[in-house]
Amino acid sequence: MPHYLVAESETPEERAARRAHAGKSSGETYAATLRQLRPDAEITIVAPADDAAQVYTREEMRAFDAVFLTGAPLHVYEDTPEVARQLAFMRTVFSAGRRSFGSCAGLQLAVAAAGGTVRKMPDRMEAGIARRITPTEAGRTHPLLAGRAASWDAPAIHGDEVERLPEDATLLASNAVTRVQAAEIRHDGGVFWGVQYHPELALAEIAIALRRQSEALVDAGMAENTAAVETRADLLDALHATPDQRALHWALGIDDEFADEARRRIEISNFLEAVE
Repeated sequence: MPHYLVAESETPEERAARRAHAGKSSGETYAATLRQLRPDAEITIVAPADDAAQVYTREEMRAFDAVFLTGAPLHVYEDTPEVARQLAFMRTVFSAGRRSFGSCAGLQLAVAAAGGTVRKMPDRMEAGIARRITPTEAGRTHPLLAGRAASWDAPAIHGDEVERLPEDATLLASNAVTRVQAAEIRHDGGVFWGVQYHPELALAEIAIALRRQSEALVDAGMAENTAAVETRADLLDALHATPDQRALHWALGIDDEFADEARRRIEISNFLEAVE
């Protein structure tokens, strides 16, 4: 029976806020997705940002078959105790030789822990749907992206991005908005696969995130007003309920790579197969 460690990138306050809006913390969402994909797995959730979080040794980390890092409203370039604790956690994951996977802030944490840099996106955001993600030459044959189309859309919401990948990293996919959409990082004996988008999230969770950040999206020029954000969130909710409805595909400008849950989760499924 595999044993997975899910590391929440949220602070206690952020976890409470997400539970109030979405019903789950980011770690609980990841665990639910993993249980659907691997019902027999044992899953432990830890919150490295917390002051009282368990600090794993390399030997203790090796008890897990794989580690997952969640997304969060985290800015890894900020010099805070919460960020420092999470970077220390990720460095232990690397040095323990564990295979790990992360999305959004999870990718950014791995990048920073291995010596790369992350920045606030200059004058833009990526919200709701990341469009036309395309593999690099290396990505076309990498097992993380096996089964992906030549170009695809994915759920996403972020205002930070990877500025520079660390040494021993491979860029696997990009789009016009964010250069680093998928990457592999090899560092200090560990291997990390990560994406900037959110293969673990249900579309209804993306809709909730849009509503929570509606004013920020208007300020960023992503929508004319909060009513426009609400309309987009309503479409995502409807697609969540009826993913085969072609009228919604047309309205959102998406195909089955985005609408179909199994296809949205390809990267997680590929990672699980690689560590088994």
